[in-house]
Amino acid sequence: MLTFAIPKGSLLADSIRLLQTIGLDFSAFLDESNRLLQITDPQGRAKAMLVRAQDVPVYVEYGEAHLGIAGEDVLREKIPKVARLLDLQFGHCRMSIAVPQSSPYRSGLSLPPHSRIASKSVRITQEYFASIDLPVEIIPLYGSVELAPITGMADAIVDLVSTGRTLRENGLLEIEVLFHSTARLIAHTLSYRLDRENISAYVEKIREVLSP
Repeated sequence: MLTFAIPKGSLLADSIRLLQTIGLDFSAFLDESNRLLQITDPQGRAKAMLVRAQDVPVYVEYGEAHLGIAGEDVLREKIPKVARLLDLQFGHCRMSIAVPQSSPYRSGLSLPPHSRIASKSVRITQEYFASIDLPVEIIPLYGSVELAPITGMADAIVDLVSTGRTLRENGLLEIEVLFHSTARLIAHTLSYRLDRENISAYVEKIREVLSP
């Protein structure tokens, strides 16, 4: 049976709506009383597993899911061995550098050498500062990254930004956008190549939904 890996969090509702447009109903995941982490479509055509956004590419890479929905930011951070198929055109956000509003720095390149940068996205942060040949100390954090510059532990952060409200409310200023991110459809490489569980038909249905 075809299996989808669906991300918890901000992409969940849009992911379920997209799959509903191709006839697959996993809306039970939106029920707050639901505790199941894997459910089957009522028509019995496919099943879905609900996992952390960062884990979607892992389940797909290891073949536990044939298809998955993951943010471009997650894919750039994890660099999984998966087939990247479609830009799903939702989950718009950006990976940005932010500093305290009182900071004199207004771009990544203007930060002094050996600045301390807090981020959940360590690989992305490393690659960016390496690309501009600026040595920095990266502090990996997995909670409220915005707290690091407020306490003085970091000079700047690299984090996902959607509306920018959280940054503003915490006295931070977005100074540079590294890249824009949206949700992407990914597939287990071998399963997609062999068209197991009729994957290509579902991918084509999604492609048609996305077409203007």
